[in-house]
Amino acid sequence: MSNRNPHYDPAEPEVIDVRTGMFGAEGTGDTSGYGRLIREVALPGSSPRPYGGYFDEVVDRLAEVLGTEFRAAVERIVVHREQLTLQIHRERLPVVAQALRDDVGLRFELCAGVSGVHYPGDEGRELHAMYPLLSITHNRRIQLEVTCPDSDPHVPSLYSVYPTVDWHERETYDFFGIIFDGHPALTRIEMPDDWVGHPQRKDYPLGGVPVEYHGAQIPPPDERRAYH
Repeated sequence: MSNRNPHYDPAEPEVIDVRTGMFGAEGTGDTSGYGRLIREVALPGSSPRPYGGYFDEVVDRLAEVLGTEFRAAVERIVVHREQLTLQIHRERLPVVAQALRDDVGLRFELCAGVSGVHYPGDEGRELHAMYPLLSITHNRRIQLEVTCPDSDPHVPSLYSVYPTVDWHERETYDFFGIIFDGHPALTRIEMPDDWVGHPQRKDYPLGGVPVEYHGAQIPPPDERRAYH
């Protein structure tokens, strides 16, 4: 189920954070020269019809294949920067993916991987997983997106539908901590097995070592800036 505010209008962009400076630094640590820059971090809202191009045909065909399951499975339909993204409730992800793969009118045979995103300000939906799909038969591209909270970072694995996501799910688990339930061997793929934490999350400490340059001592990043 969605963790969005029930009063949220899905047609409007959703502001999830306000960032100050180029890097979101606090205090005087922002050395970019953009210390007074203030901007909102917003996720795009649902798109109205017509979506354009083949997007309407894909959505209509998927709705026909899923029937009554469509409304329960698809949370939002977003067209942003000429990209169609179907935001899916995580528990129904495998059903939607299999319909997209198997139906003759859809035939999205290839999943090019899965990428994680961490939005600390998106309360209850801090972790996002993005799946780019390609239909070789119809020469079409779309994207699936699911979310989960930091407190319950579980998403069903798509390995049984798209075996190509094997290493990609491991990498997303390694770097973001998303647990792909049903994956045959969900272990780290880049970091050592005993590594603590997930390095591409926004709350992961920068770490580093001090550096001497032209006689000056430059402290490590985690002592220079604070990020959100």
